[in-house]
Amino acid sequence: MQMRVYYEDTDAGGIVYHSNYLKFCERARSEIFFERGLSPASEETQFVVAHVDASFKAPAKLGDLLNVTTELKSTKRSSLILKQEVFCEEKPLFSMDVTLVFMKNSKPSRLSEETLELFRRYKS
Repeated sequence: MQMRVYYEDTDAGGIVYHSNYLKFCERARSEIFFERGLSPASEETQFVVAHVDASFKAPAKLGDLLNVTTELKSTKRSSLILKQEVFCEEKPLFSMDVTLVFMKNSKPSRLSEETLELFRRYKS
């Protein structure tokens, strides 16, 4: 998924705030659903972030066009692990492994086959 760095994403020096890389990745995860006319959350279900292992490699700057990639690393009964990376052109800026837990009525719940299929297309 491509996105531009806007002024609101940066500090006074035009460098992206560290927390915004997490937002960029969240947007890319949401797009997995939106591209298919679905929503990543409903009144009963949603994913919650259980763990993040992040690595900052280089700064993004005001006006940069970023590309966020998503790769499915593994799945379990009620969770999945994704590797997400942020690039500017070919240069890696940020990467993270994120563990997402599927929640139904505020409790961890088995991932549906439909949901698993959405993410399987991102398996390398």
